[in-house]
Amino acid sequence: MTSDPSKHVVAVYPGTFDPITNGHLDILRRALALFDHIVVTLAVNPRKQPLFTVDERVGFIRDALPEHVKRLSFASFGGLLVEFCREQGSGVIVRGLRALADFEYEFQFAHMNRRLAPEIDTVFFMTDERNHYVSSSLVKEVASLGGDVTGLVPPEVVSALAKKYGR
Repeated sequence: MTSDPSKHVVAVYPGTFDPITNGHLDILRRALALFDHIVVTLAVNPRKQPLFTVDERVGFIRDALPEHVKRLSFASFGGLLVEFCREQGSGVIVRGLRALADFEYEFQFAHMNRRLAPEIDTVFFMTDERNHYVSSSLVKEVASLGGDVTGLVPPEVVSALAKKYGR
């Protein structure tokens, strides 16, 4: 939480979260320790066909973090992230980093966002070493081939993946 009680800090945590992984949840919990409120933003990416609906993805997050629901809100958007942040009254973008490839990609976006909106900062969290190799895409691929993703995603997601893939 912020040290100045008069200042309410809102952060935006964007992603597709299709599905949410334990790595995402770790980042979200750690961000909640620093910021008063987090808008979990489900990005609409026309290049990706999501497996789960926005409502399903929001439900997975709510189910995984019931103790924090009052400090979370959810939205989806399809435009510039910095414009969305301005609309939300947020000066902070939360991002997670897993590996060097993530850093290069995120570094570019952080600098572009900073150029477009100098008042908005990007804060990076290093993913916990237990989750550094886990991505939503990899989870879906393993689940689609009948692999066990227990421990990589919340239990509700394990069940939903099994149902989606007919297992």
